[in-house]
Amino acid sequence: MNCLFAECCSVLTSEIIAVEETEIDEKQSNKGKWQKMAKPHAFTVHYVKRARHHRWRCKEVTFWCVDEQLCSQWIHALKELLDLQTSRPKHLLVYINPFGGKRQGKRIYERKIAPLFSLASISTDVIVTERANHARDNIYEVNLEKYDGVVCVGGDGMFSELMHGLLGRIQKESGIDQNNPQAPLVQCNLRIGIIPAGSTDCVCYATVGINDPVTSALHIIVGDTQPLDVSSVHRNSTFLKYFVSLMGYGFYGDVLKDSEEKRWMGAVRYDLSGFKAFFSHQCYEGTISLLPATHTAGSPRDKKYCRTGCDICKQSKQQLEEQQQKYRKEINEDEGGEWKVIRGKFLAINAANMSCACPRSIEGLSPGAHLADGCADLIIVRKCSRLNFLRYLVRHTNQDDQFNFTFVDVYRIRKFQFTSKHFEDSDSDADDLHKKRFGPFCRDHPACCCAISSSTWNCDGETLDSSAIEVK
Repeated sequence: MNCLFAECCSVLTSEIIAVEETEIDEKQSNKGKWQKMAKPHAFTVHYVKRARHHRWRCKEVTFWCVDEQLCSQWIHALKELLDLQTSRPKHLLVYINPFGGKRQGKRIYERKIAPLFSLASISTDVIVTERANHARDNIYEVNLEKYDGVVCVGGDGMFSELMHGLLGRIQKESGIDQNNPQAPLVQCNLRIGIIPAGSTDCVCYATVGINDPVTSALHIIVGDTQPLDVSSVHRNSTFLKYFVSLMGYGFYGDVLKDSEEKRWMGAVRYDLSGFKAFFSHQCYEGTISLLPATHTAGSPRDKKYCRTGCDICKQSKQQLEEQQQKYRKEINEDEGGEWKVIRGKFLAINAANMSCACPRSIEGLSPGAHLADGCADLIIVRKCSRLNFLRYLVRHTNQDDQFNFTFVDVYRIRKFQFTSKHFEDSDSDADDLHKKRFGPFCRDHPACCCAISSSTWNCDGETLDSSAIEVK
């Protein structure tokens, strides 16, 4: 057996993508080493090649010999090994958002991803979305039993849409009331794959380490999985949203709200809206109640980054299960710890379920946040000077400790609540409208008689208008 390959390497069976017989035509057999064989037979192994910065590529190596039976035996043996990789998907449901990011989703899938899925013998059903929430509505109607996973080609918004659809459907079928904040959610066992084609691709970057479509496709093909923490957001016992990456109020909420009006500008809209929010330097007064996580094995400032097979996630999960068994109830009840209450004026309130890293912020908002430890990092930025806030923002782009400021607090939590000081939600829309029009005057500008402003929540890149929420 000979190898048509310039360099020696070893490949794990789990990283072999496909094995196929290679046809050798007469022209090829008359070239180079092929001339030494009377009638050469060959097969090609396609495998994952790991490159720098978490990038993966599909490479191939060709083996040949004169014995046709020996060649067939190798092909059969390698394919049997691939069949033992039971975590690999065979049939996928693919949703493509043609409008997200640079509007390249359909092109990326057809030119880069579909050929790889075909090579790996993965069959697909493809749906190109036509409107907002198309994927979420469709996932309620599809027969999911015939699929090994769902793939979204788009950005964080597309992932959030699919996640809401899947979780909502599973809770409905399981008889779980999503409006009950204390109701234990049923876990979603159907995997969601992400092919990045959005503006920021935060979820993909924070889980894979790079927002590269081919790398993500190869992770899907070999059956890689990564559990994620999901947080629910409620208001007055009414379910609002789920989120897996960021829930931000103040600065990041203002940036998102302003950028929504500039979607035609593409990703640059975030820069423009960011400058606008920074120079407005708006702070918001309110009350934060948080329940510290007592089961976690790490802390937000320990600089222990989350990776596949993370020990902290495993230990935290084990400790949480032990405490839940001890109390025989949700750990976020009073027996699970004492609530901490913080009142004041804030420039930003951010709850991060993951690092929230992206190409613009390689370390993310909370570099030490973990993907599946059962808690979130709550980052509170108090009112400060514009210069100090700029220093804080700059640290998101380097490796300096972004929490090392007197006006920044960070907590690892299981649950938190927030209520705006000057705008309390009520059950009546009429009362809400009345308070907006005739609410208390601005404390910072008593002479202007302006109504106190409220920010918007940035919930995984989607706006959420509510000044009183409960997150768990």
